[in-house]
Amino acid sequence: MTLPLVSDPNVQPMGYRLLRERHSLACLPHDVESFMLAQGTRRTEVAPDGRRSEYYVRKYWPGDSDFDHLEFALSYEGLHLGLLRALFPHLDPSQAAAHVRAKPTGAYARRIWYLYETFTGIRLNVPDLTQGNYIELADPRICYTGAPERSPRHRVNMNLLGTPEFSPLIRRTKALAAWEAKRLDERSRRVVADIPRELYERALAYLYSRETKSSYAIERETPDQKRAARFVAALREAATRDYLKKDALVALQRTVVDERFANEGWRDVIGEQNYVGTSLAAGDEQIHFVSPRPEDLASLMDAFLEASRRILRADVNPVLAAAAIAWPFVFLHPFSDGNGRLHRFLIHYVLAFLRFVPDGAIFPVSACMLRRMRAYDASLETFSRPLLPLIDFTLDARGRLAVRNETRDFYRYPDCTAIAEALFGFVDETIETELPTEIRFLQQYDEARRLMREVVDLPNRHADLFVRLCVQNTGTLSAAKRRMEEFAKLTASELNELEGAVRKAFELPGSP
Repeated sequence: MTLPLVSDPNVQPMGYRLLRERHSLACLPHDVESFMLAQGTRRTEVAPDGRRSEYYVRKYWPGDSDFDHLEFALSYEGLHLGLLRALFPHLDPSQAAAHVRAKPTGAYARRIWYLYETFTGIRLNVPDLTQGNYIELADPRICYTGAPERSPRHRVNMNLLGTPEFSPLIRRTKALAAWEAKRLDERSRRVVADIPRELYERALAYLYSRETKSSYAIERETPDQKRAARFVAALREAATRDYLKKDALVALQRTVVDERFANEGWRDVIGEQNYVGTSLAAGDEQIHFVSPRPEDLASLMDAFLEASRRILRADVNPVLAAAAIAWPFVFLHPFSDGNGRLHRFLIHYVLAFLRFVPDGAIFPVSACMLRRMRAYDASLETFSRPLLPLIDFTLDARGRLAVRNETRDFYRYPDCTAIAEALFGFVDETIETELPTEIRFLQQYDEARRLMREVVDLPNRHADLFVRLCVQNTGTLSAAKRRMEEFAKLTASELNELEGAVRKAFELPGSP
Protein backbone atom coordinates (compact mmCIF):
# COMPACT_ATOMS: atom_id res chain seq x y z
CA MET A 1 0.00 0.00 0.00
CA THR A 2 1.43 3.38 -1.01
CA LEU A 3 1.19 6.00 1.71
CA PRO A 4 -0.22 9.40 0.76
CA LEU A 5 2.67 11.70 0.04
CA VAL A 6 3.55 14.50 2.39
CA SER A 7 4.01 17.25 -0.20
CA ASP A 8 4.29 20.15 2.24
CA PRO A 9 8.01 20.95 2.73
CA ASN A 10 7.03 22.35 6.12
CA VAL A 11 5.98 18.88 7.31
CA GLN A 12 8.19 15.88 8.13
CA PRO A 13 6.92 12.46 9.29
CA MET A 14 7.74 11.23 12.78
CA GLY A 15 7.20 8.08 14.80
CA TYR A 16 5.47 5.16 13.12
CA ARG A 17 4.86 7.08 9.90
CA LEU A 18 8.58 7.75 9.46
CA LEU A 19 9.50 4.13 10.26
CA ARG A 20 6.93 2.85 7.80
CA GLU A 21 8.28 5.04 5.01
CA ARG A 22 11.93 4.47 5.86
CA HIS A 23 11.65 0.67 5.76
CA SER A 24 8.84 0.38 3.16
CA LEU A 25 6.67 -1.56 5.57
CA ALA A 26 3.33 -3.03 4.54
CA CYS A 27 0.83 -2.90 7.40
CA LEU A 28 -2.60 -1.58 8.25
CA PRO A 29 -2.72 2.12 9.20
CA HIS A 30 -2.60 3.24 12.81
CA ASP A 31 -5.27 5.47 14.32
CA VAL A 32 -2.77 8.32 14.70
CA GLU A 33 0.15 9.70 12.65
CA SER A 34 2.69 12.29 13.76
CA PHE A 35 4.50 15.04 11.86
CA MET A 36 7.01 17.74 12.72
CA LEU A 37 6.40 21.29 11.55
CA ALA A 38 9.33 23.41 10.43
CA GLN A 39 7.13 26.39 11.21
CA GLY A 40 3.79 26.83 12.88
CA THR A 41 2.13 25.79 16.12
CA ARG A 42 1.14 22.46 17.64
CA ARG A 43 -2.21 21.22 16.29
CA THR A 44 -4.39 18.14 15.78
CA GLU A 45 -6.45 17.28 12.71
CA VAL A 46 -9.16 14.60 12.82
CA ALA A 47 -10.32 12.87 9.62
CA PRO A 48 -13.97 11.84 9.07
CA ASP A 49 -13.07 8.23 9.96
CA GLY A 50 -11.66 9.37 13.30
CA ARG A 51 -7.97 8.98 12.44
CA ARG A 52 -5.79 11.73 13.89
CA SER A 53 -2.86 13.63 12.47
CA GLU A 54 -0.74 15.22 15.17
CA TYR A 55 1.52 18.14 14.19
CA TYR A 56 4.39 18.95 16.56
CA VAL A 57 6.85 21.81 16.74
CA ARG A 58 10.58 21.22 16.32
CA LYS A 59 11.34 20.64 20.01
CA TYR A 60 9.46 17.32 19.83
CA TRP A 61 11.78 15.87 17.18
CA PRO A 62 13.17 12.75 18.92
CA GLY A 63 16.33 12.26 16.86
CA ASP A 64 17.22 10.48 13.65
CA SER A 65 17.61 6.83 14.62
CA ASP A 66 14.97 4.15 14.29
CA PHE A 67 15.01 3.66 18.06
CA ASP A 68 14.51 7.38 18.68
CA HIS A 69 11.32 7.23 16.62
CA LEU A 70 10.28 3.94 18.20
CA GLU A 71 10.38 5.49 21.65
CA PHE A 72 8.55 8.58 20.41
CA ALA A 73 5.85 6.38 18.85
CA LEU A 74 5.39 4.26 21.96
CA SER A 75 5.17 7.42 24.06
CA TYR A 76 2.84 9.50 21.87
CA GLU A 77 1.09 7.04 19.55
CA GLY A 78 0.65 3.87 21.60
CA LEU A 79 1.16 0.29 20.42
CA HIS A 80 1.00 -0.45 16.70
CA LEU A 81 1.60 -4.20 16.81
CA GLY A 82 1.24 -4.74 13.07
CA LEU A 83 3.96 -2.24 12.26
CA LEU A 84 6.25 -3.42 15.06
CA ARG A 85 5.95 -7.01 13.89
CA ALA A 86 6.89 -5.91 10.36
CA LEU A 87 9.65 -3.56 11.52
CA PHE A 88 11.74 -5.61 13.95
CA PRO A 89 13.17 -8.08 11.39
CA HIS A 90 14.66 -5.00 9.65
CA LEU A 91 16.53 -3.88 12.78
CA ASP A 92 19.97 -5.27 13.58
CA PRO A 93 19.93 -7.35 16.81
CA SER A 94 23.19 -5.84 18.02
CA GLN A 95 21.80 -2.31 17.62
CA ALA A 96 18.60 -3.33 19.39
CA ALA A 97 20.61 -4.83 22.24
CA ALA A 98 22.79 -1.72 22.51
CA HIS A 99 19.67 0.47 22.74
CA VAL A 100 18.23 -1.64 25.55
CA ARG A 101 21.53 -1.87 27.46
CA ALA A 102 21.86 1.93 27.31
CA LYS A 103 18.63 2.31 29.32
CA PRO A 104 17.81 -1.12 30.77
CA THR A 105 15.15 0.14 33.17
CA GLY A 106 13.51 2.53 30.69
CA ALA A 107 9.84 1.69 30.16
CA TYR A 108 9.89 2.16 26.38
CA ALA A 109 13.20 0.34 25.95
CA ARG A 110 11.82 -2.63 27.89
CA ARG A 111 8.70 -2.73 25.71
CA ILE A 112 10.91 -2.66 22.60
CA TRP A 113 13.08 -5.43 24.11
CA TYR A 114 10.08 -7.65 24.94
CA LEU A 115 8.37 -7.21 21.57
CA TYR A 116 11.61 -7.54 19.58
CA GLU A 117 12.37 -10.91 21.14
CA THR A 118 8.73 -12.03 20.95
CA PHE A 119 8.24 -11.13 17.29
CA THR A 120 11.64 -12.17 15.90
CA GLY A 121 12.43 -15.14 18.15
CA ILE A 122 15.95 -13.69 18.59
CA ARG A 123 17.32 -13.46 22.14
CA LEU A 124 19.17 -10.19 22.47
CA ASN A 125 22.53 -9.96 24.20
CA VAL A 126 20.99 -8.31 27.26
CA PRO A 127 21.01 -9.77 30.78
CA ASP A 128 17.72 -10.49 32.53
CA LEU A 129 16.39 -7.71 34.70
CA THR A 130 16.48 -8.63 38.38
CA GLN A 131 15.03 -5.52 39.97
CA GLY A 132 12.55 -2.74 39.32
CA ASN A 133 8.79 -2.64 39.01
CA TYR A 134 6.90 -4.47 36.30
CA ILE A 135 5.49 -2.25 33.57
CA GLU A 136 2.36 -2.79 31.45
CA LEU A 137 2.92 -3.62 27.80
CA ALA A 138 -0.30 -1.84 26.78
CA ASP A 139 -1.48 1.29 28.55
CA PRO A 140 -4.86 0.48 30.17
CA ARG A 141 -5.71 4.19 30.09
CA ILE A 142 -5.58 4.12 26.28
CA CYS A 143 -7.02 0.71 25.39
CA TYR A 144 -8.88 -2.20 26.93
CA THR A 145 -6.52 -4.84 28.25
CA GLY A 146 -6.47 -8.42 29.47
CA ALA A 147 -5.16 -10.11 32.58
CA PRO A 148 -1.41 -9.48 33.01
CA GLU A 149 1.04 -12.32 32.31
CA ARG A 150 4.50 -11.64 33.66
CA SER A 151 7.68 -11.81 31.62
CA PRO A 152 10.38 -11.90 34.35
CA ARG A 153 13.28 -11.40 31.89
CA HIS A 154 11.94 -8.00 30.78
CA ARG A 155 9.85 -7.25 33.90
CA VAL A 156 6.93 -6.55 31.56
CA ASN A 157 3.30 -7.50 32.10
CA MET A 158 1.90 -8.86 28.84
CA ASN A 159 -1.60 -7.40 29.20
CA LEU A 160 -2.85 -7.33 25.62
CA LEU A 161 -6.53 -8.10 25.18
CA GLY A 162 -5.37 -11.13 23.19
CA THR A 163 -1.86 -12.50 22.77
CA PRO A 164 1.25 -11.24 20.96
CA GLU A 165 0.33 -13.58 18.07
CA PHE A 166 -3.24 -12.32 17.72
CA SER A 167 -4.80 -9.39 19.53
CA PRO A 168 -7.72 -7.19 18.54
CA LEU A 169 -7.37 -3.58 19.66
CA ILE A 170 -10.21 -1.64 21.28
CA ARG A 171 -9.24 1.90 22.22
CA ARG A 172 -10.96 3.68 25.09
CA THR A 173 -13.23 6.36 23.63
CA LYS A 174 -15.84 8.71 25.05
CA ALA A 175 -18.49 6.83 23.10
CA LEU A 176 -17.53 3.47 24.61
CA ALA A 177 -17.39 4.95 28.11
CA ALA A 178 -20.91 6.32 27.62
CA TRP A 179 -22.17 2.94 26.39
CA GLU A 180 -20.64 1.13 29.36
CA ALA A 181 -22.26 3.62 31.73
CA LYS A 182 -25.71 2.68 30.37
CA ARG A 183 -25.42 -0.81 31.93
CA LEU A 184 -27.30 -2.48 29.11
CA ASP A 185 -26.99 -5.86 30.82
CA GLU A 186 -29.15 -4.62 33.70
CA ARG A 187 -31.62 -3.09 31.24
CA SER A 188 -31.82 -6.38 29.33
CA ARG A 189 -32.76 -8.26 32.49
CA ARG A 190 -35.52 -5.77 33.26
CA VAL A 191 -36.94 -6.05 29.74
CA VAL A 192 -37.00 -9.85 29.91
CA ALA A 193 -38.51 -9.76 33.39
CA ASP A 194 -41.34 -7.60 32.05
CA ILE A 195 -42.45 -10.23 29.51
CA PRO A 196 -45.88 -11.48 30.66
CA ARG A 197 -45.60 -14.93 32.20
CA GLU A 198 -48.17 -16.43 29.83
CA LEU A 199 -46.10 -15.19 26.85
CA TYR A 200 -42.62 -16.00 28.11
CA GLU A 201 -41.91 -19.39 26.51
CA ARG A 202 -43.62 -18.45 23.25
CA ALA A 203 -41.75 -15.16 23.20
CA LEU A 204 -38.37 -16.86 23.60
CA ALA A 205 -39.19 -19.38 20.87
CA TYR A 206 -40.27 -16.56 18.60
CA LEU A 207 -37.09 -14.56 19.31
CA TYR A 208 -34.86 -17.55 18.55
CA SER A 209 -36.69 -18.05 15.27
CA ARG A 210 -36.50 -14.33 14.47
CA GLU A 211 -32.74 -14.27 15.06
CA THR A 212 -32.22 -17.32 12.86
CA LYS A 213 -34.26 -15.98 9.94
CA SER A 214 -32.64 -12.52 10.19
CA SER A 215 -29.10 -13.92 10.25
CA TYR A 216 -29.78 -15.86 7.05
CA ALA A 217 -31.64 -12.92 5.49
CA ILE A 218 -28.57 -10.68 5.88
CA GLU A 219 -26.93 -12.97 3.32
CA ARG A 220 -30.11 -13.07 1.21
CA GLU A 221 -30.78 -16.69 2.10
CA THR A 222 -33.77 -18.53 3.52
CA PRO A 223 -32.96 -21.65 5.54
CA ASP A 224 -34.96 -24.82 5.09
CA GLN A 225 -36.79 -26.03 8.18
CA LYS A 226 -34.09 -28.56 9.05
CA ARG A 227 -31.25 -26.04 9.01
CA ALA A 228 -33.35 -23.42 10.81
CA ALA A 229 -34.18 -25.89 13.59
CA ARG A 230 -30.52 -26.86 13.97
CA PHE A 231 -29.46 -23.22 14.16
CA VAL A 232 -32.12 -22.46 16.79
CA ALA A 233 -30.96 -25.47 18.82
CA ALA A 234 -27.35 -24.23 18.64
CA LEU A 235 -28.41 -20.75 19.79
CA ARG A 236 -30.33 -22.23 22.72
CA GLU A 237 -27.34 -24.16 24.01
CA ALA A 238 -24.75 -21.45 23.25
CA ALA A 239 -23.95 -20.69 26.90
CA THR A 240 -23.42 -24.34 27.80
CA ARG A 241 -20.77 -25.27 25.20
CA ASP A 242 -17.25 -24.18 24.36
CA TYR A 243 -17.42 -22.94 20.79
CA LEU A 244 -13.88 -21.57 20.79
CA LYS A 245 -12.48 -24.89 19.64
CA LYS A 246 -11.86 -26.05 16.11
CA ASP A 247 -14.01 -29.18 16.27
CA ALA A 248 -16.94 -27.24 17.75
CA LEU A 249 -16.82 -24.59 15.04
CA VAL A 250 -16.47 -27.18 12.28
CA ALA A 251 -19.50 -29.05 13.63
CA LEU A 252 -21.43 -25.77 13.95
CA GLN A 253 -20.69 -24.85 10.33
CA ARG A 254 -22.26 -28.12 9.24
CA THR A 255 -25.51 -27.09 10.93
CA VAL A 256 -25.85 -23.75 9.12
CA VAL A 257 -24.90 -24.57 5.52
CA ASP A 258 -26.07 -27.01 2.90
CA GLU A 259 -24.40 -30.31 3.83
CA ARG A 260 -22.98 -30.62 0.31
CA PHE A 261 -20.88 -27.50 0.87
CA ALA A 262 -19.82 -28.11 4.48
CA ASN A 263 -16.11 -28.29 5.31
CA GLU A 264 -14.34 -31.16 7.06
CA GLY A 265 -12.04 -28.65 8.72
CA TRP A 266 -10.84 -25.15 7.90
CA ARG A 267 -10.87 -24.34 4.19
CA ASP A 268 -7.08 -24.87 4.03
CA VAL A 269 -7.86 -28.61 3.82
CA ILE A 270 -9.21 -28.04 0.32
CA GLY A 271 -6.81 -25.19 -0.48
CA GLU A 272 -9.61 -22.70 -1.03
CA GLN A 273 -9.00 -18.95 -1.24
CA ASN A 274 -12.28 -17.11 -0.64
CA TYR A 275 -13.29 -13.50 -0.93
CA VAL A 276 -16.32 -11.21 -0.80
CA GLY A 277 -17.33 -9.38 -3.96
CA THR A 278 -20.16 -8.04 -6.06
CA SER A 279 -20.86 -9.28 -9.57
CA LEU A 280 -21.16 -6.22 -11.81
CA ALA A 281 -21.68 -8.20 -15.02
CA ALA A 282 -20.72 -11.52 -16.50
CA GLY A 283 -17.03 -12.02 -15.75
CA ASP A 284 -16.71 -8.66 -13.97
CA GLU A 285 -16.37 -8.79 -10.18
CA GLN A 286 -15.86 -5.95 -7.71
CA ILE A 287 -13.80 -7.28 -4.79
CA HIS A 288 -14.62 -5.93 -1.32
CA PHE A 289 -12.66 -8.25 0.94
CA VAL A 290 -9.96 -10.90 0.58
CA SER A 291 -9.49 -13.45 3.34
CA PRO A 292 -6.19 -14.98 4.48
CA ARG A 293 -4.41 -17.37 2.15
CA PRO A 294 -5.29 -21.03 2.86
CA GLU A 295 -1.68 -21.85 3.76
CA ASP A 296 -1.78 -19.17 6.49
CA LEU A 297 -5.16 -20.09 7.92
CA ALA A 298 -4.32 -22.90 10.33
CA SER A 299 -1.77 -20.90 12.32
CA LEU A 300 -3.99 -17.80 12.30
CA MET A 301 -7.01 -19.76 13.56
CA ASP A 302 -4.92 -21.37 16.32
CA ALA A 303 -3.79 -17.90 17.39
CA PHE A 304 -7.34 -16.52 17.12
CA LEU A 305 -8.82 -19.28 19.28
CA GLU A 306 -6.13 -18.88 21.95
CA ALA A 307 -6.63 -15.11 21.97
CA SER A 308 -10.41 -15.46 22.10
CA ARG A 309 -10.28 -17.73 25.13
CA ARG A 310 -8.09 -15.13 26.81
CA ILE A 311 -10.57 -12.36 25.89
CA LEU A 312 -13.38 -14.33 27.56
CA ARG A 313 -11.35 -14.23 30.78
CA ALA A 314 -10.62 -10.50 30.55
CA ASP A 315 -12.36 -8.04 32.84
CA VAL A 316 -14.14 -6.20 30.04
CA ASN A 317 -17.77 -5.53 29.16
CA PRO A 318 -19.32 -8.56 27.38
CA VAL A 319 -20.24 -6.40 24.37
CA LEU A 320 -16.57 -5.46 23.97
CA ALA A 321 -15.60 -9.13 24.22
CA ALA A 322 -18.20 -10.04 21.59
CA ALA A 323 -16.83 -7.40 19.21
CA ALA A 324 -13.25 -8.59 19.77
CA ILE A 325 -14.15 -12.21 19.01
CA ALA A 326 -16.98 -12.23 16.46
CA TRP A 327 -15.61 -9.68 13.97
CA PRO A 328 -12.02 -11.05 13.81
CA PHE A 329 -13.58 -14.47 13.15
CA VAL A 330 -15.37 -13.24 10.04
CA PHE A 331 -12.23 -11.41 8.90
CA LEU A 332 -10.41 -14.76 8.98
CA HIS A 333 -13.23 -16.41 6.98
CA PRO A 334 -12.14 -19.95 7.89
CA PHE A 335 -14.90 -21.79 6.00
CA SER A 336 -16.09 -22.00 2.42
CA ASP A 337 -19.58 -20.87 3.43
CA GLY A 338 -21.48 -19.78 6.52
CA ASN A 339 -18.83 -17.44 7.96
CA GLY A 340 -21.25 -14.55 8.40
CA ARG A 341 -23.84 -16.65 10.21
CA LEU A 342 -21.19 -18.12 12.51
CA HIS A 343 -19.83 -14.63 13.16
CA ARG A 344 -23.27 -13.48 14.30
CA PHE A 345 -23.71 -16.70 16.29
CA LEU A 346 -20.49 -15.89 18.15
CA ILE A 347 -21.98 -12.56 19.24
CA HIS A 348 -24.75 -14.48 21.01
CA TYR A 349 -22.33 -17.07 22.30
CA VAL A 350 -20.13 -14.49 24.01
CA LEU A 351 -23.07 -12.49 25.43
CA ALA A 352 -24.66 -15.68 26.75
CA PHE A 353 -21.41 -17.16 28.07
CA LEU A 354 -20.61 -13.95 29.96
CA ARG A 355 -24.19 -13.74 31.31
CA PHE A 356 -24.98 -10.44 29.61
CA VAL A 357 -28.46 -11.77 28.89
CA PRO A 358 -30.66 -13.75 31.30
CA ASP A 359 -30.23 -17.51 31.11
CA GLY A 360 -32.12 -18.98 28.17
CA ALA A 361 -32.93 -15.59 26.62
CA ILE A 362 -31.75 -14.19 23.30
CA PHE A 363 -31.93 -10.79 21.67
CA PRO A 364 -32.48 -10.72 17.89
CA VAL A 365 -29.42 -8.55 17.18
CA SER A 366 -29.38 -9.77 13.58
CA ALA A 367 -32.84 -8.30 13.05
CA CYS A 368 -31.44 -4.90 14.00
CA MET A 369 -28.42 -5.44 11.73
CA LEU A 370 -30.72 -6.44 8.88
CA ARG A 371 -32.71 -3.26 9.29
CA ARG A 372 -29.53 -1.16 9.56
CA MET A 373 -27.44 -2.85 6.90
CA ARG A 374 -25.45 0.27 6.07
CA ALA A 375 -24.27 0.56 9.66
CA TYR A 376 -23.50 -3.16 9.82
CA ASP A 377 -21.57 -3.04 6.53
CA ALA A 378 -19.70 0.02 7.77
CA SER A 379 -18.52 -1.93 10.83
CA LEU A 380 -17.07 -4.62 8.55
CA GLU A 381 -15.49 -2.03 6.26
CA THR A 382 -13.46 -0.49 9.08
CA PHE A 383 -11.15 -3.45 8.49
CA SER A 384 -11.80 -4.48 4.87
CA ARG A 385 -11.31 -1.04 3.29
CA PRO A 386 -7.77 -0.35 4.54
CA LEU A 387 -6.87 -4.01 4.05
CA LEU A 388 -7.72 -4.33 0.36
CA PRO A 389 -4.99 -2.00 -1.03
CA LEU A 390 -2.38 -4.11 0.79
CA ILE A 391 -3.28 -7.29 -1.08
CA ASP A 392 -1.86 -8.19 -4.49
CA PHE A 393 -4.29 -10.61 -6.12
CA THR A 394 -5.47 -11.92 -9.47
CA LEU A 395 -8.95 -13.08 -10.46
CA ASP A 396 -9.37 -15.50 -13.34
CA ALA A 397 -12.29 -15.92 -15.74
CA ARG A 398 -13.85 -18.57 -13.50
CA GLY A 399 -13.90 -16.25 -10.51
CA ARG A 400 -10.96 -17.92 -8.74
CA LEU A 401 -8.84 -15.50 -6.76
CA ALA A 402 -5.14 -15.95 -6.02
CA VAL A 403 -3.14 -13.85 -3.55
CA ARG A 404 0.40 -13.15 -4.71
CA ASN A 405 1.98 -11.48 -1.67
CA GLU A 406 2.56 -12.28 2.00
CA THR A 407 -0.57 -11.18 3.88
CA ARG A 408 -0.76 -13.29 7.04
CA ASP A 409 0.24 -10.59 9.51
CA PHE A 410 -2.38 -8.13 8.24
CA TYR A 411 -5.09 -10.14 10.01
CA ARG A 412 -3.45 -10.45 13.44
CA TYR A 413 -4.29 -7.12 15.08
CA PRO A 414 -7.63 -5.73 13.84
CA ASP A 415 -8.75 -2.42 15.34
CA CYS A 416 -12.21 -3.20 16.71
CA THR A 417 -12.88 0.19 18.32
CA ALA A 418 -15.48 1.42 15.82
CA ILE A 419 -16.86 -2.12 15.64
CA ALA A 420 -17.43 -2.17 19.41
CA GLU A 421 -19.20 1.19 19.23
CA ALA A 422 -21.43 -0.13 16.44
CA LEU A 423 -22.24 -3.36 18.32
CA PHE A 424 -23.25 -1.40 21.42
CA GLY A 425 -25.63 0.53 19.18
CA PHE A 426 -27.12 -2.66 17.75
CA VAL A 427 -27.52 -4.20 21.21
CA ASP A 428 -29.07 -1.04 22.64
CA GLU A 429 -31.58 -0.77 19.80
CA THR A 430 -32.41 -4.46 20.14
CA ILE A 431 -33.13 -4.09 23.85
CA GLU A 432 -34.98 -0.79 23.67
CA THR A 433 -36.85 -1.18 20.36
CA GLU A 434 -36.60 -4.57 18.68
CA LEU A 435 -37.39 -6.73 21.69
CA PRO A 436 -40.39 -4.69 22.94
CA THR A 437 -41.71 -4.55 19.36
CA GLU A 438 -41.51 -8.32 19.02
CA ILE A 439 -43.26 -8.87 22.35
CA ARG A 440 -45.92 -6.33 21.41
CA PHE A 441 -46.47 -8.20 18.13
CA LEU A 442 -47.17 -11.44 20.00
CA GLN A 443 -49.63 -9.65 22.28
CA GLN A 444 -51.41 -8.10 19.31
CA TYR A 445 -51.47 -11.46 17.53
CA ASP A 446 -53.13 -13.10 20.53
CA GLU A 447 -55.68 -10.28 20.71
CA ALA A 448 -56.39 -10.61 16.98
CA ARG A 449 -57.01 -14.35 17.34
CA ARG A 450 -59.33 -13.72 20.29
CA LEU A 451 -61.38 -11.16 18.36
CA MET A 452 -61.45 -13.38 15.26
CA ARG A 453 -62.88 -16.29 17.27
CA GLU A 454 -65.82 -14.06 18.15
CA VAL A 455 -66.57 -13.94 14.41
CA VAL A 456 -65.67 -17.49 13.34
CA ASP A 457 -63.40 -20.12 14.85
CA LEU A 458 -60.99 -20.81 11.99
CA PRO A 459 -58.54 -23.73 11.97
CA ASN A 460 -55.20 -22.57 13.39
CA ARG A 461 -53.33 -22.65 10.09
CA HIS A 462 -56.06 -20.72 8.31
CA ALA A 463 -56.28 -18.17 11.10
CA ASP A 464 -52.52 -17.66 11.19
CA LEU A 465 -52.41 -17.20 7.42
CA PHE A 466 -55.26 -14.70 7.58
CA VAL A 467 -53.53 -12.59 10.23
CA ARG A 468 -50.22 -12.63 8.39
CA LEU A 469 -51.71 -11.64 5.02
CA CYS A 470 -53.94 -9.02 6.56
CA VAL A 471 -51.11 -7.36 8.52
CA GLN A 472 -48.86 -7.41 5.45
CA ASN A 473 -51.55 -5.54 3.51
CA THR A 474 -52.20 -2.97 6.30
CA GLY A 475 -55.45 -4.46 7.50
CA THR A 476 -57.24 -5.90 4.46
CA LEU A 477 -57.04 -8.90 2.16
CA SER A 478 -56.70 -8.29 -1.56
CA ALA A 479 -59.44 -9.62 -3.83
CA ALA A 480 -57.15 -12.44 -4.94
CA LYS A 481 -56.30 -13.44 -1.37
CA ARG A 482 -60.00 -13.50 -0.44
CA ARG A 483 -60.47 -16.24 -3.04
CA MET A 484 -57.78 -18.51 -1.55
CA GLU A 485 -59.01 -22.01 -0.73
CA GLU A 486 -58.35 -21.47 3.00
CA PHE A 487 -61.01 -18.74 3.06
CA ALA A 488 -63.39 -20.06 0.40
CA LYS A 489 -66.07 -21.07 2.93
CA LEU A 490 -66.25 -17.61 4.52
CA THR A 491 -68.88 -15.07 3.58
CA ALA A 492 -67.99 -11.54 2.51
CA SER A 493 -69.45 -10.27 5.77
CA GLU A 494 -67.29 -12.65 7.83
CA LEU A 495 -64.17 -11.64 5.91
CA ASN A 496 -64.96 -7.97 6.56
CA GLU A 497 -65.42 -8.64 10.29
CA LEU A 498 -62.22 -10.67 10.47
CA GLU A 499 -60.33 -7.84 8.80
CA GLY A 500 -61.79 -5.45 11.34
CA ALA A 501 -60.64 -7.71 14.19
CA VAL A 502 -57.06 -7.70 12.86
CA ARG A 503 -57.07 -3.93 12.33
CA LYS A 504 -58.30 -3.37 15.86
CA ALA A 505 -55.76 -5.71 17.46
CA PHE A 506 -52.81 -4.30 15.50
CA GLU A 507 -54.07 -0.70 15.61
CA LEU A 508 -53.99 -0.45 11.82
CA PRO A 509 -55.65 2.28 9.75
CA GLY A 510 -59.42 1.94 9.78
CA SER A 511 -59.57 0.38 13.25
CA PRO A 512 -62.13 1.83 15.67
